Amino acid sequence: MSTPDHEPDDPAGAPGQTQATPMPLSDDTTHIPILDADTEEMTSGDVAAVENLPAGSAMLLVQRGPDAGARFLLDSDLVTVGRHPDSDIFLDDISVSRRHATFARQVTGYVIADLGSLNGSYVNRDRIENQVTLSGGDEVQIGKYRLIYFAGALKGDA
Repeated sequence: MSTPDHEPDDPAGAPGQTQATPMPLSDDTTHIPILDADTEEMTSGDVAAVENLPAGSAMLLVQRGPDAGARFLLDSDLVTVGRHPDSDIFLDDISVSRRHATFARQVTGYVIADLGSLNGSYVNRDRIENQVTLSGGDEVQIGKYRLIYFAGALKGDA
């Protein structure tokens, strides 16, 4: 811990001013809550869309970023995401690579795989290296886009 190399001229401060008590320094970081002021409540239309997802499908809801509130249905075995106009999910922002990621349907639900994008893909704020199986409520980040993943019933459960 470092100390100042000089003493204050008047430890009591100027007349009429109170001396501020210094905060003790600590090497330990306490809990800092993550507050996301951009988080919006789901609309009744979003809730209805999630409740009526067909078996074996899923939905991505854009929570934050360009096109906030947009919904993307995952209903095929492979869904491509990127800035390329031929992508199944076209995200038109420079922070998204042309061929950024894929969502692939598996028996247990969808998995996301990054395709070597420059900015990476994240699930629940962790950068993914390989494919990751998604669970309902997971946050997927692709570029500036934050999407919430909602799963329909598995094909055998419907």
